[in-house]
Amino acid sequence: MRIVPITQAQEPVRIPDLIWNPLGFIGDLALNASTADLQSGAAIETAVLICLMTDRRVDASELPEGESNRGWPGDGFDRQRGEAALGSKLWLLRRRALTEDIDTEAEDYAREALQTLIDQGVCVRVEVTVERRPADNRLDLEVRLFGRDGTATYQRRFAVLWDQIDARG
Repeated sequence: MRIVPITQAQEPVRIPDLIWNPLGFIGDLALNASTADLQSGAAIETAVLICLMTDRRVDASELPEGESNRGWPGDGFDRQRGEAALGSKLWLLRRRALTEDIDTEAEDYAREALQTLIDQGVCVRVEVTVERRPADNRLDLEVRLFGRDGTATYQRRFAVLWDQIDARG
């Protein structure tokens, strides 16, 4: 499963602070060469991508049969009190068929992953809408973040793509 931004001609695209392999399937955080800190030219875009594209560790009871747990192992033992787990549970959907009930789960998983942006004061509200597109073998997620004055401070559409071999129909 892959999550990629959907660009539109009229919409300017700020490149997130991620470096992609030549095929565009694997991304890594970009570092500032002089300080070895993370680059922050597109901080909100980068934060949203990290929230959605990083696999969150889950409780063993949430694992589908035959799946191994994924995500940051430190979340299992090194999380501080009140600290949220990193990433999303969207990876749990990768072997599922694109049926009607998957919309709600994808919305919930994305909203849960983005809650950390509210907790950290990046925004005051998050809206996520999902459009199921079985003919294209994907879900479209639209993410909107809102500031204190109620205006949208961030809006982007993402395609959550199912690889043909993993999808069961």
